[in-house]
Amino acid sequence: MITRGSGVDASVLLGRREPRDRFLPDMYVFPGGRVDPTDADRPAASELRVEVAGRMAWSGARSRALAVACVRETYEETGLAFGELTDDGLQPALHHLEYVGRAITPNNNPIRYHASFFHASADAASGDLLSNGELLDLAWRRFHAALELPMLDVTNYLLRVVAKRVGHLAGDELPECTPESTPFIHYRRMERYIRYE
Repeated sequence: MITRGSGVDASVLLGRREPRDRFLPDMYVFPGGRVDPTDADRPAASELRVEVAGRMAWSGARSRALAVACVRETYEETGLAFGELTDDGLQPALHHLEYVGRAITPNNNPIRYHASFFHASADAASGDLLSNGELLDLAWRRFHAALELPMLDVTNYLLRVVAKRVGHLAGDELPECTPESTPFIHYRRMERYIRYE
């Protein structure tokens, strides 16, 4: 989850999935994707800050692999590099990442995921915004406009969490959420539950 600015002028980067996609067709999502086997051992320009890794529900190695995947997928999908570009590819600068939370799809979904979400400021990235075609309509959007787009309830909720972190009014609707909150969103019998970890 990448944001620009703060307060009422803050915006967030979102793109729309292809209409032909099996998973979430035509829905607006954050850049990102799955962990590759090479992510665990990929050299990094910097590591996750201790307090960030400590809030995650995973082991240190798994937390690092998730963070590397986040930076790598973001670069591939958007052209924005959080790290150093070398002859061997992108070396992620993981210290720029804040952990936002995690979510698990309902157990009757045909496609399951257990996703972790990170937040970073666009100020820490280099490069120009350029979609590789995986996400359509990739653009910066003010939070209130973003919240009107077709998206999963999880995406909508996490947008509000990050809005609160950057001081946008859209986050005021989550009085129980603090800057240190890390929500765990899960479902029982299709009903959504949120627990703060």
